[in-house]
Parts: sequence; structure tokens; C-alpha cells
Amino acid sequence: MGLLDELGPGPIALDTAIFVYFIEEHPRFLGLVRPIFLAAATGDLRLATSALTLMEVLVMPRRAGNALLAARYEGLLTASREVRLVAIGLDVLRGAAELRAATGARTPDAIQLAAARSAGCPVFLTNDRRLPPVAGLRLVQLGEHAA
Repeated sequence: MGLLDELGPGPIALDTAIFVYFIEEHPRFLGLVRPIFLAAATGDLRLATSALTLMEVLVMPRRAGNALLAARYEGLLTASREVRLVAIGLDVLRGAAELRAATGARTPDAIQLAAARSAGCPVFLTNDRRLPPVAGLRLVQLGEHAA
């Protein structure tokens, strides 16, 4: 089964690393994540991520003074039709607190997972093996699909 087949029809929540692999053309993972973004660009797949992703992806480009890379991330996350950026409002924060209390998840992970649930995503694509299982959200590990 291929990655797109495993993800299903969506909407799909994406962890921060997935955006890094796509924008920065990671040699091991680009071939896996590019079809996801192409499917989203054609309207065949809906994607979502927490607004926390924006903060996380901007750190390194800003630290390096790479305004072009920061702008590419900004464009994909805030100005494209492909990705829904889920605001970190009170509902997401309450959901994250519940997840932290129940699973011990780290705060950023709990926010990402709570945002995915808030957006109605049945699947969360990640490459983070430390994430705890979450009721109603199937975790898909990108690395399991890498050659």
C-alpha cells in the first residue's frame, strides 16, 4: 500500500517536518511528500496543520537570515489553498491540555494533535515516533514508507 492510499481521502493533518521535507526538498522524503502536496493542489486532498507549524518552520530561515526560504514557508502555510492553518484558540488549547494530561505528550505535540482533531482530520502524518496514540486520530509514520 502506498502512502496516499494509507492516508485516505482526508482531510489529513501534517506535522511540521512534512512541510520542511517538501519546501527544502529533503532527498529521502521529497518523493513521498510531493504527491501529497500535488494532490492538494489539484483539490484531490485537503490538508491541515496547526498555526504552531508556522512558528516552527520560520525559526531556522530567520536565524540564518534566509528571507526567501521564510517567504516560501509563509506562502504555503498562509496564502495557499492547499493548506488549512488551524488557529490555536481556546478549544485547541483545552484539547491539548486534555491530551497532555491523558498521554504525557509534550506541549507542541499536544497542540499539533489537538489542532488535527479540531480540524476533523482522521489522520495525522508525522515522522515523530514519540507521539502517543490519540483516540480518533490515526498516526501515520512517514519513515515507514521511505526506502
